[in-house]
Amino acid sequence: MHEPVLRAVPDAPVLRPVPRERPSDGPAAGGDPLMRDLVGAALRRIRLEQGRTLRDVADAAQVSLPYLSEIERGRKEPSSEVLAAIHRALGLRLIDLLDYLHLEMAPVPAAPVAAPGRTASHAPGGTRALMLAA
Repeated sequence: MHEPVLRAVPDAPVLRPVPRERPSDGPAAGGDPLMRDLVGAALRRIRLEQGRTLRDVADAAQVSLPYLSEIERGRKEPSSEVLAAIHRALGLRLIDLLDYLHLEMAPVPAAPVAAPGRTASHAPGGTRALMLAA
């Protein structure tokens, strides 16, 4: 019997809207969000999750409070040195910030659906996995 051919169709990325201060600050050509918007929104979310004020993080990063505010609102794009100072002030490594951005932008993959009575590892086109317990 001939098995059907399944082709992966990529899902459109799921992006959360980033509030914009001015209509002229729209996304870049092609509809992709601007990096400064993504970084700023992530820094703000992380800061608020930590319960910290703008002043606290600005002082720890040794940047001005108005400048940090503009970075968080996506109006300014920080240099790598300023970004490093801010993420260190938040107690993060650069990889933590990048991972946070990745999780915000990456679509959640759908779990494979197995036919009734079959496990996903035995379904046509399924994958096999071995789980070990320590």
